[in-house]
Amino acid sequence: MGVSLRDVALLAGVSVKTVSNVVNGYAHVSAATRAKVEYALSQLDYRPNLSARNLRLGRTGVIALALPELDPPYFAELSRFVIHAAAGHRWIVVIEQTDGSLERERQVLDGVRDHRVDGVILSPVAIGAEELAARTDDSALVLLGERIYDGPADHVAIDNVRAAREVTEHLIGLGRRRVAALGVQDDPATGTAALRLAGYAEAVAARGLPRLTAAVERYSRAEGAAAMARLLAEPDPPDAVFCFNDLLALGAMRTVLSSGLRVPEDVALAGVDDIEDGRFSTPTLTTVAPDKAELARTAVELLRRRVDGGPGGPPREVRASHRLVVRESTAGVPPVPLPA
Repeated sequence: MGVSLRDVALLAGVSVKTVSNVVNGYAHVSAATRAKVEYALSQLDYRPNLSARNLRLGRTGVIALALPELDPPYFAELSRFVIHAAAGHRWIVVIEQTDGSLERERQVLDGVRDHRVDGVILSPVAIGAEELAARTDDSALVLLGERIYDGPADHVAIDNVRAAREVTEHLIGLGRRRVAALGVQDDPATGTAALRLAGYAEAVAARGLPRLTAAVERYSRAEGAAAMARLLAEPDPPDAVFCFNDLLALGAMRTVLSSGLRVPEDVALAGVDDIEDGRFSTPTLTTVAPDKAELARTAVELLRRRVDGGPGGPPREVRASHRLVVRESTAGVPPVPLPA
């Protein structure tokens, strides 16, 4: 059996209530008494029963992280940061894969497989603000990503329009005149593709350059390779490509190199996400690096505030930071100034 509060009280020569007050951090305990209790706690190697404490508070000590996919490196890295941030609040994280399905995302909103959780961090793909407003589960909710802005829940994302504009301007600054956007999707709803396309379009329009796009169904290496092949088959192929994530860029790079072209000399390539694969590819991949640790910390902190304080206060929109990381896939070619 584990050490109980009564065991600690007997060793310290105080009441069980006094030990409980010290364990729970109550201020109204004298310094001398607190010292005796803390010494007894240390001697007996006391570990609090978090399950019992959570039960008294009406909590489970568990939160859910619901993601569209688990195999992409970006979501794997983000999950690690969420788990680390949640551990600081003594939360265990249950991870759910939704496959971007409307039905699966609705199930998450209405309770994670009938398990009680203190809150949910969800990266939505299919649901909209109407589904959020109609949810029946009263647990705290925080949204990640670009699907829903100004919705009825706290939301954390990077500024995707700005990020896309910055990386496209970087490619233009290399003197490239035919900069393509690889990763366009048919879904007209506001999301990752729509926002990154908007930032790209702003950058090429500002310099009077043509708008070149390649569509994909999924953000994968295979889709990036196939879309890049279509771009290279054009009568006037691009000399630079902004890929909407790193997996697309790595697939595109394979196609370019297999075609006998050079990266970046013939085609400069850049992506988004700063996954580990891009740091070890040949050449290494220029990318937009979201601060994944900040995204995770912010989401967990927003969730904690809702759990501790209830649903009060309007939903918050928080922008996490990002930075452009220039690597070999765009470096090594001297910038060519564009005409004013």
